[in-house]
Amino acid sequence: MSYQEFPVCPVQPASNPLLRFEGRSSPEMPPGAAFCTDQKPGLECDALCREKVLHQVLRNVNSQLLVVRPDLNIAAFEDVTDQEMKSGNGMHFSVHCYKTTTPSAGLPVAFSVLVEDKSYYMCCEEERGKMTVRFKEGEVPAEFPGESNIIFFKTAFTRSCSRAFKFEYSLKQGMFLAFEQEGGLRKLILKKVSRGEVDETVKIYPA
Repeated sequence: MSYQEFPVCPVQPASNPLLRFEGRSSPEMPPGAAFCTDQKPGLECDALCREKVLHQVLRNVNSQLLVVRPDLNIAAFEDVTDQEMKSGNGMHFSVHCYKTTTPSAGLPVAFSVLVEDKSYYMCCEEERGKMTVRFKEGEVPAEFPGESNIIFFKTAFTRSCSRAFKFEYSLKQGMFLAFEQEGGLRKLILKKVSRGEVDETVKIYPA
């Protein structure tokens, strides 16, 4: 997979997450300011440059895998058979890790996934006053000259649980990737979690 550089477009955060998919040739990211946010005091203004890419699956606390299905407009944690696991379609993620001068804020990461030989990147956008988690067709940039709606801060879930992590949306403090039960699905959402609160729905195991 080849990676290209794209400029960056910040989005305004909101609440009440939804999920959408859109086919795009590349991220819509016009040039932005240096990577600084009001939500992260002390974060130095500096461009983000990709340091490495990890190839992982993402599990929730129920040992279910995150599966992206653009044709059904769904991204959810599901029980997966060994045969489905081998195919890896929509469940083998590339976790793009970026250099940071402030490790206390968390490791900046972005997510992409292959579905039927097409690459989709995860991003967050506001739609009708609601925060939306989306997977759009396109490549993840190697560098960010400014803040971005595809960056999440990766930190340990708790000090005593080093194998699990939580992923905070970089443009909105306290909003984390999580799952929400809807019918028979555990859908991927953004969820507001108070400081110090231990919420198992934001607990993610990369492997």
